[in-house]
Order: sequence, then structure tokens, then C-alpha cells
Amino acid sequence: MSYTVDLRSDTVTHPTDAMRRAMARAEVGDDVYGEDPTVNQLEAEFAARVGKGAALYVPSGTMGNQLAFRLFTRPSDVVVAGARQHVVIYEGGGAAGNSGVQFHTVADDDGMVSPDAIQWALDAMTHHHPRVGLVCLENTHMPANGAPWPIDRLRQTTRVAVDGGLPVHLDGARLWHAEVATGTTAAEYAACATTVMCCLSKGLCAPVGSLLAGPVDVIAEAREHRARLGGGMRQAGVIAAAGLVALRSMVDRLAEDHRRAARLAEAVAERWPGSCDPATVRTNIVTFRHPDPHAVLSQLDAEGIRAGTIAPGVVRLVTHHDVDDDGVEHACKVIATAG
Repeated sequence: MSYTVDLRSDTVTHPTDAMRRAMARAEVGDDVYGEDPTVNQLEAEFAARVGKGAALYVPSGTMGNQLAFRLFTRPSDVVVAGARQHVVIYEGGGAAGNSGVQFHTVADDDGMVSPDAIQWALDAMTHHHPRVGLVCLENTHMPANGAPWPIDRLRQTTRVAVDGGLPVHLDGARLWHAEVATGTTAAEYAACATTVMCCLSKGLCAPVGSLLAGPVDVIAEAREHRARLGGGMRQAGVIAAAGLVALRSMVDRLAEDHRRAARLAEAVAERWPGSCDPATVRTNIVTFRHPDPHAVLSQLDAEGIRAGTIAPGVVRLVTHHDVDDDGVEHACKVIATAG
């Protein structure tokens, strides 16, 4: 059948017409040699946006996160991270396979990690616990309804890590959503971390690609690790051109997605009281609990609406550029009669 509303993820968007035109005329070169001018421009603009010395274009956000583990840890190290973060759950165990590290997971029910939790991991090293090599945080926090970090809380949490001599990696796959929702700039958020990763394909409509930014020497080493992981790209300016359009013109409009997600959250809370708190939906993600997600997804599917799950009993709806107000209202009507 023909699906009219795809709420599975904000990665399902199609490149905009402006992106397609930019891709068609992109100036290119061999990026492995550092000779692709469009990639170089994208990396420079991103680094400036997040206030870092340099940036590296990578095929995916997962690779950007995995590079951080390679940069800052050694085999057998512990990475402190929230129990529901992307790096812990949704990267196929890559941290162990690629870097030989393990996670010390801490509570992140509201999407945040407490300073005390990090301090405990640091103190535990003096009691024969494994060495902590890195703290990793996520902003926005996807399973917590895309919760953005309040900047003061992020500063308090990362200060404990920095004072303990630990690097901090910020998984900012949807950092632009946090920027728009809170008014805190990406650079202010990134200042709390040693490295920051952002996706161009989540919400911004670019067809592929993410960026990792940090100090110049760190990113130079990341480029070497990217090659080892098979992430070296050649005439990548063809896709980087879409990323430039994304950075320059697609961030401000994320407010529309946030408004539409709030409408969906209201519909979910009305249909299944207690399953979702609309007050916690500040960006573009709605998650809710249901005893039979398969039944809900089947009913939505029958009405031309695609959705998905992120854990047993947890349904997710994600708004994005390719879902307009009419699509959201259609989804709300179907939700109102779903089982």
C-alpha cells in the first residue's frame, strides 16, 4: 500500500530540491587526500558552529561515536554512559567490538546523568573497579522523548568528569533540536565536551553523513581511525553539498517538528492516559508504553501511518520535514480510535 505518514524516524526524509541541486553541481576531489573542497567547507563550517578547532565528515553518527571510543579509551576501560543512550543500546555492541571497552551504565530516566553518578565511577577506581576512560552523554536523549539537556545541568555533570581528568564525548545526533528547543547554542553545549558528534540526516534532510568535532590534534587522529574503520570516502563532496544546505537552512525549521510532536503527544496521552507525559515532549520524539505495540502498529499501518518500537512495550513516533500538519492530524485521528 502507499504510506502517507511515516513516523518511524527522522532519518526517512528525502533530500530537498535545494540539496539535489547542490549535489549535482558540487565541486569534488579525493577526500582521503584532503582534496575535496566541499567536504573541507562542510567540516570548517561545522567546526565553527560548535566552537571546535576541527571537524571530520563521517558516514554515520554511529561511526562518529565509535571514533570517540577509539580516541580516548584503551581495551578494558569503562565508559560511563546513561543506561538508555544510543551508544549503549543501538550501536550493535560496537564499543566492545571496535575498542574493547565496557560500559558503566547509570540512571538516565529523564535523559540526564547526575554528577554524583560520574563521581561514584571515579571513586570506584580506588576500590579495584575498572579504569574509567571516557564519559559519554546524549543530547537530545532519544528514549526520554528527545529530552534536551538544560545547559546548567550539563555543565554541572561534565564538570565532575573534567575535574576528574576524564574526556567527555557528546553524542549530539540531534543537537540542533536541542538548540532550537532551548535557545542554547550548539557551541555552548559543545563547550562542555571534548568532542561532539552531530548528524545531518536526523531532522535536517541530508541523505547521509555526520560530523565529529574537537581539538585539531584529536580530529587528526580521528581521521586515521576513520580509515581503519573503513570510513574513508573519495569524491564525498557530492553528499557533503547536501550537508552544507542542511546546516545553513534546515535548523531553524525544526521548531515546526517540535510543535507537531507536541500535538501527537497530546493525542497519545488522551487515548492512553498515563502512557506519555506531553510536558516532557519538547523536541520531535514521542515515546509511549503500550501492552500490545504490535496491535497499535498494525492499526496505524492499516491507515497509512508507519511507526516503530524502541524497546519491548515502547512505541515511538518521530516528526520531521516530510510530515506536515495534515499528516499529523491524520495520525491523531487514527490514534484516537486505536486499541
